[in-house]
Amino acid sequence: MDSVLKFPTTAQAPLQELKNLFAAQQQAFQAEMIPSKAVRKDRLRRVELMTRKYADELAQTISADFGNRAPQLTMLADTMLVEAAARHAIKHLSSWMRTRRAPTALYFQPGSNRIMRQPLGVVGVIAPWNYPYQLALAPAVGALAAGNRVLIKPSELTPRFAALLQKMVAEFFRSDEMAVVTGDAEVGRAFSELPFDHLLFTGSTQVGRLVAQAAARNLTPVTLELGGKSPVLVHSSAEIEETAARVAHGKLFNAGQTCVAPDYVFVPKDKLQEFIDAFKRATVRMFPRIANNPDYTSIISERHYQRLRSLLDDAHAHGAQVIEINPEHETLDPAARMLAPTLVLGATDEMRILQEEIFGPLLPVLTYDKLEQALDYINRHERPLALYFMGSDMRARDHVLSNTIAGGVTVNDCIWHFGQEDVPTGGVGPSGMGAYHGEYGFLTFSKQKPVFQQPWLNGMFLLRPPYGPRFAMLSKVLKKLI
Repeated sequence: MDSVLKFPTTAQAPLQELKNLFAAQQQAFQAEMIPSKAVRKDRLRRVELMTRKYADELAQTISADFGNRAPQLTMLADTMLVEAAARHAIKHLSSWMRTRRAPTALYFQPGSNRIMRQPLGVVGVIAPWNYPYQLALAPAVGALAAGNRVLIKPSELTPRFAALLQKMVAEFFRSDEMAVVTGDAEVGRAFSELPFDHLLFTGSTQVGRLVAQAAARNLTPVTLELGGKSPVLVHSSAEIEETAARVAHGKLFNAGQTCVAPDYVFVPKDKLQEFIDAFKRATVRMFPRIANNPDYTSIISERHYQRLRSLLDDAHAHGAQVIEINPEHETLDPAARMLAPTLVLGATDEMRILQEEIFGPLLPVLTYDKLEQALDYINRHERPLALYFMGSDMRARDHVLSNTIAGGVTVNDCIWHFGQEDVPTGGVGPSGMGAYHGEYGFLTFSKQKPVFQQPWLNGMFLLRPPYGPRFAMLSKVLKKLI
């Protein structure tokens, strides 16, 4: 396979070469606007083979970028999900590609309708650093299945991974099929300004707004996978010990650096201490020590580490109780960027920890007397990317689901709805727009083109001018048929 372009991580990146690569993909698409099922399956199989070949190296490289991250976590959250997505797409591709018949109103018959699913052209993917492989390749799977060309920009915060991804893709794909460009924020800005046929961005709401503004200048449609403050609502019917264990796992997976991680939790006031104690026990079982623990993930960068420390300092200064869970009472070296799991009690809206997406192992615990108090709080704030309900009362569950709006929901667990290929994944409002995964990703990166077929023998000539008594009579008939 021919090589892709590599950009130095400087503001003076060769942006003209980026444009040239984009133009080459456009030209390749024009030459093959509707790739066959065989071509698409071949590309999807190459994604699967590439993932399998480089799984171990991906785990090692991503861990090096973080400082420490368990290879098992990368397998679960990155490589395994990409393989599953590729296999799912291969299995269902024939059905997804099929042209659909559509109903035709009686007054347009004997004409008929059908819907063609066509690729859009060149799809751009701007991927984040937290699950760098999955959030680059899972959208690419949907785009390739739909018959598009794909250009990927990984995060500059994972430079080792970005270089490896570039090498991998160059080995398995021609650069006019799928390619990777690396570089700093300036390259990212130029990337978002290209006239893609669709652009998918995963990252913060703040940057998502900038990407949407840049894309709007080209009228490029966007899918924004953002974040926000995803709540856990613990109902009085919940079994607290297991609930706390599931919340702890969802919160501390990747040290909280997950867009759908629980951002804060609501518990009944009379269950507060029980939840705190159970959360501590669950955390200690998973992480009996923090320093030098191969299973515990480092914070990605010094800037993010200091931001999380400042959230805790601000909460403490405003009167919150901060409970650090450090089983061995270790002194954690700031250079290692290991931040202990921490509960924050008594948090209020004046504190930054309830204003900003946390994206780390810090968990505010709020209380409520009546369920409606928790629902009112959730609904007064921006719509979250995820919402979690814990409890066995199905009437309460249905009430919560009917009276909240969120990008996705897991009931009686955390984060797992994100891994489903048969349902859409996406945010709502400030937590994002659009969706992908499975057929929903295929449709996101496709144009559903309606085609009306008119037979030569039809009665539509009766509606042509000159208008007169005949038209008046026919219009009365049509109004009855509408």
